[in-house]
Amino acid sequence: MRAVGWAQSFPMSQGVRAGRHWARAHLDSLEWARRAPDLVDSVLLTVSELITNAHKHAHSDAQLVLTWDSTCLHVSVHDSSPNPPAPADRGPDATGGRGLTIVEALSDSWEHHPQRDGKTVTACFIPPGYRAPEHTG
Repeated sequence: MRAVGWAQSFPMSQGVRAGRHWARAHLDSLEWARRAPDLVDSVLLTVSELITNAHKHAHSDAQLVLTWDSTCLHVSVHDSSPNPPAPADRGPDATGGRGLTIVEALSDSWEHHPQRDGKTVTACFIPPGYRAPEHTG
């Protein structure tokens, strides 16, 4: 298995736009990205939502890591809040609060990992034509 990855910190002052542009530049280097524009859009929306959550809810800079392991593109965002992410049900008229619901709908899976200095939320995206990783328990 060949894996590649990229990491970048996005301070609260930069906003999510810089994170999206950075992620798009790296996605363009993956051979499957040209054949899966809808998946690329889903990844970029997830990047936006996770960085927004780090900035807005954790009041923290966001450390974004993209990792392609030849099966799944992992989109991970670390922030300094120890509080676990929680999807919110705000009702149909709410103008916000749907970030994790969007991530859950767009990704093949997502999870969070508490860490000594906060938490990391990771979403997995499996491109068309690739097989989901087999889990052994």
